Amino acid sequence: MRMRVRFRGAVLAWSCLAWCCLVALPRPAAAQDPAAGPGHVWRMPTEYPASTMPGEGLATFVRLVAERSGGRLAVQPSYDAAAGLRSGAMIGAVADGTVEAADAFTGPLAAVDPLFGLSSLPFLATSVAQARRLADIARPAYARALAAQGQRLLYVTPWAPSGIWSRHALARLDDLRGLRIRTYDSTSTAVLAGAGAQPVNLSQADAIPQVKAGTVDAMLSSGDGGVGRRLWEQLPHFTAVQYAMPISIAVVSARAYDALPATLREAVDAAAAETEARQWTAIRTRLDENVARMRRNGVVIADPPAPAIAEALARAGEAARAEWVRRTGPEGARILAAYREE
Repeated sequence: MRMRVRFRGAVLAWSCLAWCCLVALPRPAAAQDPAAGPGHVWRMPTEYPASTMPGEGLATFVRLVAERSGGRLAVQPSYDAAAGLRSGAMIGAVADGTVEAADAFTGPLAAVDPLFGLSSLPFLATSVAQARRLADIARPAYARALAAQGQRLLYVTPWAPSGIWSRHALARLDDLRGLRIRTYDSTSTAVLAGAGAQPVNLSQADAIPQVKAGTVDAMLSSGDGGVGRRLWEQLPHFTAVQYAMPISIAVVSARAYDALPATLREAVDAAAAETEARQWTAIRTRLDENVARMRRNGVVIADPPAPAIAEALARAGEAARAEWVRRTGPEGARILAAYREE
């Protein structure tokens, strides 16, 4: 009887010891547990609606990063300035860690580095092929300017050509003179002032309330931006001056990028490259889609614009391009020379 009790006691002791060892074994890391969520999260805002080209680019990047990283990296997007940030503030917000990444229209970024004003120079690149060639030539310069801010270029998004949305038709040069018009950077402000208008430099998000209040009567904006904001509800005329075909850029903090393991950095790079390829393909059909939607909503499109208006803008544009070269020095001159080569 005593032997049987001792045996049972030994079995019980060994069972307890085995259970303690099992409990003490290390558990899988939380990042490997699907229920625990991604191991890395990037916040990424844009000031534009989800229906615009930058909005669609951001949604594409979010999806591709999730797929390629196997859910280990999550990009959290916000659209339509919901994060309270405009394009001109995006570089600073990434630099100070307010967000890890951002999508920004490059025009206002000229305040950070004048090189970023390149794509919105007037009458320089007004077709998809021209805009892509200019962006490709300038890409190393953009990357260097961003590196100086501790950031990396992810991808480029092209915009449709900028035109003038207005309450009334612009049939003569007198219709442009004195026009209270929203512009989107210092260059376009100087050009419209040189042509006789009364420009005010505003982000698109900030311009909409002023248009609705009647303090601004026109906007320099693309067909894409206008469609995304339903500008025809206040500004039913669009003059296709083909001012410029500018770009937005998506950037990420170099610190956030470098904190990723190599496999996730590769996933980000692949997602960014695929997103950019998608954007340049999509813009080709987007131009016709924008025009069709504008016409369906009663927008009166002047294409081409009145010759006197086109001539006044062209003359003012020459001075703006010369000023950009002066501000950017040899690097700006080199980029333009390379672009103008056949």
